[in-house]
Amino acid sequence: MDASTPGSRASGPTKTDLLSAPQVAGRASAARADVGDQLELPMDPTAAAFFDIDNTVMRGASIFHLARGLAARRYFTFAEVRDFAVKQGRFVLTGSEDMEDMASATEAALAFVKGRRVTDVTGLGEEIFDELMSRKLWPGTLALAQAHLRKGQRVWLVSATPVELASIIARRLGLTGALGTVAEVVDGVYTGGLVGAPLHGKAKAAAVAALAEREGLDLTRCAAYSDSANDVPMLSLVGRPVAVNPDSTMRAHARAVGWEIHDYRRQRFNRRFGIPVAVAAIAGAGVGAGLGIAAVSARRARD
Repeated sequence: MDASTPGSRASGPTKTDLLSAPQVAGRASAARADVGDQLELPMDPTAAAFFDIDNTVMRGASIFHLARGLAARRYFTFAEVRDFAVKQGRFVLTGSEDMEDMASATEAALAFVKGRRVTDVTGLGEEIFDELMSRKLWPGTLALAQAHLRKGQRVWLVSATPVELASIIARRLGLTGALGTVAEVVDGVYTGGLVGAPLHGKAKAAAVAALAEREGLDLTRCAAYSDSANDVPMLSLVGRPVAVNPDSTMRAHARAVGWEIHDYRRQRFNRRFGIPVAVAAIAGAGVGAGLGIAAVSARRARD
């Protein structure tokens, strides 16, 4: 009996088994990317734009801002924050992209939402966007996104931040939708598990490719925007790659291959945030969250 016969078991790995963690993450993210019913059919259905969030659309890491808001609402205990911060110390300082390190970082980050209802977290996320994130947006990047919308093209956010948070940001900005890291949910509650891997690096490219296939996009007619060299795989997929507020490695690469460069940061902002920009690229895995909550909790402990 062969592997395709009902009731039989395949002797070797299935096609799904052969997918890498980034591919699994990318496909899961694309599957979760829903287009709101209120959006009209685009006039240019085969072209779209993909925007990274952290330091591209928004100053700093979106998960960091979410953590600040949750900490202010006493959503986490100091013991949880301290444990998280200790686990993430090496990961944050080195900016390592080693998958074992990333898995450890993600596991610790997911511990914060394990057992919490998705509706509770997203409801607070809506409040925190209005309270903290809305004033962190880059007007120049928003203008780029609006230009695509005016042409009748869809605009997607693509971020390592949790898909629920990325989707909130997309809705608030009037964009088409979002691709983000997908956490496991059972009966509306976070399990603490992750589908595939954080949507970072190659996983972002896999998500964009999967979404393009699903939506009938011509990637040669699409654009992608990011600040981080970690997103070179995603930007390399499209016909118009653009570096926005680029880190030093991304700037050098963009210049070498002739990509567009837009930098909306003031000079003093460059001096102040030059180092954290590299770390923020992986903040969706939860790196920035521990530091943000720890800082707020430490201040409270002193007061």
